[in-house]
Amino acid sequence: MTSTSDAPQDPWHDIRPYQDDEVATTLTRLAEDPELLSALTRYRLPRLSRMMPRLSRTLASWAIKRETRDVTSVTAFQQRIAAYMQRMLKTSTDDFRVDGLDRLDPNTAYLFIGNHRDISLDPAFVNYALYLAGRNTVRIAIGDNLLKKPYVTDLMRLNKSFIVPRSARGKRAMLQAYHKLSSYIRHSIQDDNHSIWMAQREGRAKDGIDRTDPAIIKMMTMAHRADNRHAPLGEGIEALRLVPVSISYEYDPCDVQKARELKAVSEDGSYNKSEFEDISSIVAGITGHKGRVHLRFGTPIDRSFDTPEAVAAEIDRQVLSGYHLFPSHHLALEALGSHPELVDLSEVSEADRDRFAQRLSEVPEDLRSWWLAQYANPVINCARSEPSS
Repeated sequence: MTSTSDAPQDPWHDIRPYQDDEVATTLTRLAEDPELLSALTRYRLPRLSRMMPRLSRTLASWAIKRETRDVTSVTAFQQRIAAYMQRMLKTSTDDFRVDGLDRLDPNTAYLFIGNHRDISLDPAFVNYALYLAGRNTVRIAIGDNLLKKPYVTDLMRLNKSFIVPRSARGKRAMLQAYHKLSSYIRHSIQDDNHSIWMAQREGRAKDGIDRTDPAIIKMMTMAHRADNRHAPLGEGIEALRLVPVSISYEYDPCDVQKARELKAVSEDGSYNKSEFEDISSIVAGITGHKGRVHLRFGTPIDRSFDTPEAVAAEIDRQVLSGYHLFPSHHLALEALGSHPELVDLSEVSEADRDRFAQRLSEVPEDLRSWWLAQYANPVINCARSEPSS
């Protein structure tokens, strides 16, 4: 860990990603973390972890040390992740396509702001697209609500994640935390020339409705406005080189869990997550079958958008216009029986229909309407975003 004595020279030491000189000690710490070792053995060696937990943890520790023995930098760590990403794509994804990246300067940093469906996969697919194009990967914004375990924090910060404060108490503390975050984002883009990925709103869009929170825009430009009190907001937006990104999954591995949460919130007013639910969602997202995945990079937003609401509307426009609708989306809308005029079955094959029917049959009856809505809502929202003829 970076010591507190470094803080004056490194004002973002407690929220920024780890640097190369912190990699070795972090990996050593991870290889000895009992909670991480227990989690790994429960997942990879379930039987042995029950019968001989101490031995299973020893084996897991040895495996981590072996896999990371030559990893001495963040780049080397991410290259190792890229190998696992390729394996994951082969086993859980039928196709991965990228549009729009060729229109962005490879030597320029951008603030990519995307719709948010999966805790880890959304930025992972952005990173993989950049990696395949020979470009530098992004620094990833992640809420501190997901960092309840030290080993999760270590893993995320090794993978170039920086921390978004959501647990600060009191208005003053929250404003200070957001100002530091805004300052770090500006520093990354303008001084380090290092791109960033952020979600367009807090939390995943569990209902399939992608909508940007203007408060995110206010936070991003907070540092710029503090230093340039009379400058228009559009100037700060243009300086951040903000690029909307759309990601679309044919199937969401966490769709049933999301349906369960949506139903609970609708009927009970709230949903209480279990202790390891976010970690389980990360694992399910990575390992579960996703079908086809489409990623589209938009174009930088210029200074002509001068209010947070106008910027948010432009992000929404680009996200929805770039969102790829798969057969699963139209089949879900057909199954719901609403908006029949929007259902387009021209590219739906019998194999698509059979696959959809199989997925739907595995969804508990009381969750099906919520499950279908996740896939149907993007069709409705994309249609609404189209300009009137």
